[in-house]
Amino acid sequence: MYFRIFIALISLPIFIISAQTEQHGFIGTSACGMCHKSEKQGSQLSIWQNSKHAQAYQTLQTEKADQIAKEKGFTTKAVETPECLKCHASGYNVDAKFIGEKFKVSEGVQCETCHGAGADYKSKKVMENRADAIANGLIVHENIEDFCIGCHNAESPTYVDFKLEAMWEKIKHPVPKQ
Repeated sequence: MYFRIFIALISLPIFIISAQTEQHGFIGTSACGMCHKSEKQGSQLSIWQNSKHAQAYQTLQTEKADQIAKEKGFTTKAVETPECLKCHASGYNVDAKFIGEKFKVSEGVQCETCHGAGADYKSKKVMENRADAIANGLIVHENIEDFCIGCHNAESPTYVDFKLEAMWEKIKHPVPKQ
């Protein structure tokens, strides 16, 4: 009896940790955009398409980016350098089995960069219940500064100090209240 209780207590943290680190599949902006392009939904796709985040990967394909990578001591082109890709692309370092056929790393900083890989929360049924969506991989940022500073910080070789609140006003994309 005590052995079973002991095993249960030992197994619980392992179960909790594995549930928290479960990998969800990436579906890409075209899949997200199917529901998030209408005015009723807040035109999120259009807001993203017109943002610098959508062009983040493309900036790595320039001679200037390659020069910066070289100055930082990298021997690969910027578009092939993990230290650059970590802030300029989603899914670059994800096992191929978690990448959907419509997902494109070349779409830069996209929906799933901020909101988590969407394969398990993309359905309308799941998205109608916020708790279900979160349980299925949706990431909701309560404090944008804590998240955004992961890339927008002084360690970036092209960092320019900016007002987070002002920039947030340009890219925020809430669903309008009905």
